[in-house]
Amino acid sequence: MHNIPNQDRARVLVQALPYIQKYAGKTIVVKYGGNAMISNELKDAVMNDIVILQLIGINVVLVHGGGPEINDMLKKIGKESKFVNGLRVTDKETIDVVQMVLAGKVNKTLVQLLEQHSGKAIGLCGLDGRMIMAEKKAAAEDLGFVGEITEINTGVIENATKNGYVPIISTVAGGYNGAVYNINADLAAARIAAELKAAKLILMTDIRGLLQDKDDEETLIPVVNVSEVPSLKREGIISGGMIPKIDCCVEAVRRGVKRAHIIDGRIPHSILIEMFSDEGIGTMFY
Repeated sequence: MHNIPNQDRARVLVQALPYIQKYAGKTIVVKYGGNAMISNELKDAVMNDIVILQLIGINVVLVHGGGPEINDMLKKIGKESKFVNGLRVTDKETIDVVQMVLAGKVNKTLVQLLEQHSGKAIGLCGLDGRMIMAEKKAAAEDLGFVGEITEINTGVIENATKNGYVPIISTVAGGYNGAVYNINADLAAARIAAELKAAKLILMTDIRGLLQDKDDEETLIPVVNVSEVPSLKREGIISGGMIPKIDCCVEAVRRGVKRAHIIDGRIPHSILIEMFSDEGIGTMFY
């Protein structure tokens, strides 16, 4: 009887083979955040997934957020976090903290974590090589240093992947006048994926995916054509915090990314399940 788990393992590899062949040499962009970034078990699973993808010749680009860490640091210096429509109101003092926390602490911690899992990583932010250029986001209420992406320069990212490194990117952007802007990490991941002509954009979230009934995880909608999104919004199936995430997926697909996925980062190895199984996981936009 002892060989049954081994047969299962073999079956898993056989099922994965066509996907390994399909994606070898291609680029995938993973937006990493939420629970998967907080729980140690999930962190380890994500890092192992990335190392496996790297070993089979897939270029992985990791884009990360860090909202909770920014909130903690602001609290330490006695500053309150204020949000308007889900965007952080970012004054001069706050943008300094954002740059410090995201491009410094969070970014380099992730680099070290991937290296501990025998991956090769390099930490970058949008300021490196003029990777993310932005101007001030126009909004009804002044959001301060919140940026609207104007251009993405992928040279420094491609340099890293070509040399076998996983670029880990924090989404602090440069302005044309020397200002620094805070950029939503989902949006940045979508635009980076488009510029890299990535085969996939994967947004890790803390939900199963798009649900027909938001209170029932059994009603997952596995596949959505981007042309169906406006009517799903009208019906209220896409609502609240899902709207900006799904808009990012639509934006990426419209700009040429083959597939965009919203997956549940609370499930260990959700990236591998998405990449290498027939069923996949979460909701796919095409």
